[in-house]
Amino acid sequence: MNARIQGTGRHLPLDITGLRDDYRRGTRTPLQVIDEVIAATDADPHHAWIHRIDAHQLRERARELQRRGPEGLPLYGIPFAIKDNIDLEGVATTAGCPDYAYRPQASALIVQRLLDAGAIAVGKTNLDQFATGLNGTRSPYGACQNAFDRERVSGGSSSGSAVAVALGQVSFSLGTDTAGSGRVPAAFNHLVGLKPTCGLLSTTGVVPACRSIDTPSVFALTAQDAQAVFEVARGFDVANAYSRRAQPSAATFGQASAFRLGVPAASQLQFFQPGYREAFEAACDHARSLGAELVTIDFAPFLEAGRLLYEGPWVAERYQAIRPFIDAQPEALFPVTRQITLGGAKPLAADAFSAFYRLREIQRSTEAAWQMAEVLLLPTVPSHPGIAAMLEEPIARNSELGLYTNFMNLLDCSGVAVPFSFLPDGLPFGVTFAAQPHQDLPLLQLAHRWQQSLTGRAASLGATPFPFSSNQTPGATPWAFR
Repeated sequence: MNARIQGTGRHLPLDITGLRDDYRRGTRTPLQVIDEVIAATDADPHHAWIHRIDAHQLRERARELQRRGPEGLPLYGIPFAIKDNIDLEGVATTAGCPDYAYRPQASALIVQRLLDAGAIAVGKTNLDQFATGLNGTRSPYGACQNAFDRERVSGGSSSGSAVAVALGQVSFSLGTDTAGSGRVPAAFNHLVGLKPTCGLLSTTGVVPACRSIDTPSVFALTAQDAQAVFEVARGFDVANAYSRRAQPSAATFGQASAFRLGVPAASQLQFFQPGYREAFEAACDHARSLGAELVTIDFAPFLEAGRLLYEGPWVAERYQAIRPFIDAQPEALFPVTRQITLGGAKPLAADAFSAFYRLREIQRSTEAAWQMAEVLLLPTVPSHPGIAAMLEEPIARNSELGLYTNFMNLLDCSGVAVPFSFLPDGLPFGVTFAAQPHQDLPLLQLAHRWQQSLTGRAASLGATPFPFSSNQTPGATPWAFR
């Protein structure tokens, strides 16, 4: 084991549920919490941050909230981080590329909703440049290091957002997810990662990667915390062509004593590191203890859809997103980012239509799986490479990380990555629950039940020494203040 965890010192846990209880009892104030946050982020050996708000501004925001009081502010005094491809008014958005940076005149809509709910923006976090990568090493601000072992990748592209939460520096963070960027870092840092149904969280004010399938994501210490953030951040955005109105869900798997959980056939599962297959088998056994009936589904169509994302013409969307910039300043990009993005200039329009047709056929093929199972249970990742190995083979190792995540946005799934256990090397192992669109709340309820059932070290909050509190009721309202 080669774990080097950034200590939390005397800092207290920052999970939203616990923090609200402290505010209600008067045992902590937003100003005291912000002082803790400032101390926790004073040094950044993990390269999690690109920009942190000035300490004076953070304290003034906390004082302003204290003068107003918590009434009507569901995220009163809750500190959070923002991936640096999402706009925060007055703070440069770099998307991991200094030459691209611009200073927005307004915050992204989801950020503004969180601020209006009383949350405190602490700063902007590191990412794989232009959100191209699942590993966290493709940044001029330094390769983001895992919260448990600084020689391992943090996951990406929402690398700093995950690490900051795992280290107990903020209560939650915003990431984005196109190929798994809101789930892979969650698995590597023992967090909950919500990849909502595309369109439920507005992308206004978000630098696009693949505009048609991008979504903001949420990293949190608990599923209940992720739900609290999701409830505030979601909402139809009439100004955004890809925004969707939430549809009611009649699904009961989040609270049912018995439900059908689909798992791939053993022959369709691949792992690239010892212990991963055994950990997933243990997760399947654990699911049975929660009342799940495991049914074997044909995972081949999902895998084929995942391959389309980078092997098909969807990479052209990455090129289109920054086309004027990369055409004018190709040298400003990391070589691997430039290689992947410029590859998007090659597909023909005919190639795109061919891929669209094939995707529709694949989607029809997946209907059989959804008829058999209400939810899918998957490993979030098949291995956890070191930073050195990733830099040596950046494309091959990165592709492995997306094996169980790349399909989800293309097939319009909702998903929640959750912690499960620790491997013999001391690093976390997590799984993902996936469902059809608009099943976000039942998935979060299921994830909450899952977390409640964990024991020992597996029940810790991120990389902190603080335990998960199981005194909450599954499906209970996350709101503390109205």
